Amino acid sequence: MLQRQYHYRLRSCVWELTLACCFSCKYCGSKAGAPRKNELSTEECLKVAGQLADLGCERVSLIGGEVFIRPDWATIAKALTERNVKVSVITNGYMFSDKLISQLKYVDIESVAVSIDGPEPIHDAFRQNGSFRRAIHAIDVLSESGIPVSVISTLHSRNASHLDELYEVLKRKNIFAWQLQACSPMGNASDAAFSTDISFENVIRFVVDHLKESEFRIGIADNIGYYTEAEGYLRGNPSGKAVFTGCRAGLSGIGIDSIGNVRGCEAMYDEYFIEGNLREKSLKEIWNDPDAFSYNRCFTPDRLTGKCKTCEYGRICAGGCRSYNYFSTGKMYESPYCAR
Repeated sequence: MLQRQYHYRLRSCVWELTLACCFSCKYCGSKAGAPRKNELSTEECLKVAGQLADLGCERVSLIGGEVFIRPDWATIAKALTERNVKVSVITNGYMFSDKLISQLKYVDIESVAVSIDGPEPIHDAFRQNGSFRRAIHAIDVLSESGIPVSVISTLHSRNASHLDELYEVLKRKNIFAWQLQACSPMGNASDAAFSTDISFENVIRFVVDHLKESEFRIGIADNIGYYTEAEGYLRGNPSGKAVFTGCRAGLSGIGIDSIGNVRGCEAMYDEYFIEGNLREKSLKEIWNDPDAFSYNRCFTPDRLTGKCKTCEYGRICAGGCRSYNYFSTGKMYESPYCAR
């Protein structure tokens, strides 16, 4: 028990502060829009912030819904940064104002990631009319204010072929990174009138083709890959030496939703993955539970299925992204779309 308790070090957390959102995107994995009933209060959130810091969590990414709809978001973020936890925010970029910029500076935000999923017609078709221009404006305001800003794009069958067009827009912006991630068939995307299937190979080829010329980093999320010749560069390491070492859910990362449910990752948006609730147990109790996060903590290569079972890298990548596998095929230990 003691050996397990100290074996896993919590390094990062993705925290959904609210499910409230000014959008209802056609591929939103959490079906955001209205806030959940009985979301964590300010007082409860401040306790969670303290527990994250006490466990040594180094970095927290705040998400929604839309984070900035929650009136006390800055109070919660400040409670983290005051404890030397680095905080970033992922936003749709729709609600930016002078007051918001002042709040971001007040909480000493590390960075802000704005979601942009294609050129203007594509982006607006899946989000909201006018949302593309608002997101671009948010990028400009953030960069002019000295706040590091990046872009995240969620790829599916209707936008993955428009990466070159979006790149032409982004290369004129002062961003430090652009992350490409595969849209998972969960939430709104599970019954949408489009496919979440994309070619990992094509996405990787696009990144490789633009790596050297781009003034900002272009990388892929953990649900795209794996182990092509460009693997190291795709993981955001300029030396090219980085590799994907498997899903970190429950090993070094966790997800917390707006009513206090704890999962290994917030992309694991299913009750099956809930390890406990912070209204019933402390974060330390949940994290140190010897039976928690067993899908990763008890992983052995014999759990691999499909081609992953015979792949020479199977022991390292452990079959890829647990969430994407689960929602795509129902098989957690097999990545059927693996570029290798």
